Amino acid sequence: MKYFTPIIKINSQLTCNIYIKRDDLLPFSFGGNKVRIAEEFFSDMRRKKHDSIIGYGNSRSNLCRVIANMSKYYGVKCCIISPKDDDGQRVETSNSKIVRLCDSEIVICSKDNVSKTVSETISRHKDAGYSPYYIYGNEFGTGNKSTPVNAYYKCYNEILSQAKAYDLDFDYIFLATGTGMTQAGLLSGKLVSNGKEKIVGISVARKTEQETNVIYDYVKSFFKKKQLNTNILKDDICVVDEYIGKGYGKKSSIIDKAIYDMMVLNGIPLDPTYTGKAFLGMRDYIIKNNISNKNVLFIHTGGTPLFFDNLRNVKW
Repeated sequence: MKYFTPIIKINSQLTCNIYIKRDDLLPFSFGGNKVRIAEEFFSDMRRKKHDSIIGYGNSRSNLCRVIANMSKYYGVKCCIISPKDDDGQRVETSNSKIVRLCDSEIVICSKDNVSKTVSETISRHKDAGYSPYYIYGNEFGTGNKSTPVNAYYKCYNEILSQAKAYDLDFDYIFLATGTGMTQAGLLSGKLVSNGKEKIVGISVARKTEQETNVIYDYVKSFFKKKQLNTNILKDDICVVDEYIGKGYGKKSSIIDKAIYDMMVLNGIPLDPTYTGKAFLGMRDYIIKNNISNKNVLFIHTGGTPLFFDNLRNVKW
């Protein structure tokens, strides 16, 4: 699938020009950045001649929703390994319901039993006569870091072409960063193209040091696979971890307020797990750093099903 999503200017009380790249409008499974990333995984799976796919992620995971939906679309056997939250619970979300609707097998495990569960699932697929493709490589989650980075390496070049068409230069790019794949792809594109934008990831799960290391490894793997001589320094990576709150998937009233403001002022849905935290983080970053008269691009990484999950439970 070939994608191209719009960039629009929004109403904002900030002292900068705020634009949003609407990747939530990608025309598959409620859109989002994981549509681009899932296509990279499926292309890689086909090149390597695998015929079943194994994903991993929380019940809120946009990637798991898209992997399951795309598996159904392509007629590929799919299994999603889903860890419980830190408190031992596993909530049901619209994303996890869509995974079930797509007839994907769901294997629930504890966070301290992931590698064993992945290994057992791979073995079961092989015993059933399949050639399984685990999206993260081996059971320890290594060996396939370059594949998803390619999605937003390509998207960065899409952004450049749009900026040129609009006679516009972006000074900052903000996004929600969780797995690190999207930020790694944008950084790779920037480094290869000698871009001048500052790319700021608002972490939704990991502390800055850990997320920085994850993104660094993704970019290094991508450059190695592509045989690019471009270097990356950890100082090139900007991750803000002030909006994690009580953890992944945990929200607060100020996040709800940011979601409300975006919906009523611009008609754009944000969710409490990813984009709501990221937009709030971007807004505060601009204010705290006295940034003004700059062109700022926010990557809307999707999560519309989670917006409606939140809408049912919140009182504005």
